[in-house]
Amino acid sequence: MPSDPLVAQHVLEFPGGYTRTTGPVIGRFLSELRGRRIVGVRTKEGKVLVPPLEYDPATGEPVTGEFVEVGPAGTVTTWAFVPEPGAGHPLDRPFAWALIKLDGADTALVHAVDAGDPKRLRAGMRVWPVWNDHPTGQITDISCFVPEVTDIVANVRTEYRLQAGGALRVFLEGIERGVFLGGRCDTCAKVYVPYRLTCPECGNAIPETLELPDTGTITTFAINNLPDPRAPEVPFVSAYILLDGSDIPVIALIGDVPAHEVRQGMRVRAVWVPEPERTASMANIRWFAPTGEPDVEQP
Repeated sequence: MPSDPLVAQHVLEFPGGYTRTTGPVIGRFLSELRGRRIVGVRTKEGKVLVPPLEYDPATGEPVTGEFVEVGPAGTVTTWAFVPEPGAGHPLDRPFAWALIKLDGADTALVHAVDAGDPKRLRAGMRVWPVWNDHPTGQITDISCFVPEVTDIVANVRTEYRLQAGGALRVFLEGIERGVFLGGRCDTCAKVYVPYRLTCPECGNAIPETLELPDTGTITTFAINNLPDPRAPEVPFVSAYILLDGSDIPVIALIGDVPAHEVRQGMRVRAVWVPEPERTASMANIRWFAPTGEPDVEQP
């Protein structure tokens, strides 16, 4: 592409870098940064300026020369997010320029905040400095500020074995054979399913099992719209079913009927997996399906 004769390129450069003296106030501030401390200076009116200035910007009076350590943490007062950092930026990833009022200071310091996601940024957010590994006495001795730790993520995984014993083993062995086993209390005459060794109401032992039919009545139900690998379709129905001859309902899926047609009092029967596929598990029952019998009137 031919060059434009009306365009002239110029370069302004100070070989070896531009050198200036810092003075007693800024020099002290930068020296403290090299030691990983942040200081401000107190004015005659008692305000602490950070970064420190030689003169009070409000009155023009010289500062007192009293240095005050502040921070290192502070509070973001306002911020602007940089989604695409440039070559001269302090970070090579999205960050925010922020005004940070350090603890103990009355003015705010401009610095980079490495928050990662702009949704995390907000006025009032607490931040802490990340120090450069090789301080040289410049503002870049603070690499950036990062949000205060307010939560942690801990991976939780528990591995354990649950072994069925006693009454539960007896009940599941019955399910493997395709029957429901319950038990009748000799004292209160209530029939419980699954089978249990003692009556939960009166505390007496239940010595023998009682075989119950696989038919029952829906006492209450819920329509579910979230997928479940055990369900025949979505939406599906989970229901409490009172098996014939029992006093305690069991919970199971309802199938072979549209969800909106399920109702209290509906008569249902267990749909079993084929006998060769059965194990000692409630997975032997795919779901309960309507029997076509008249509904049972609910109390």
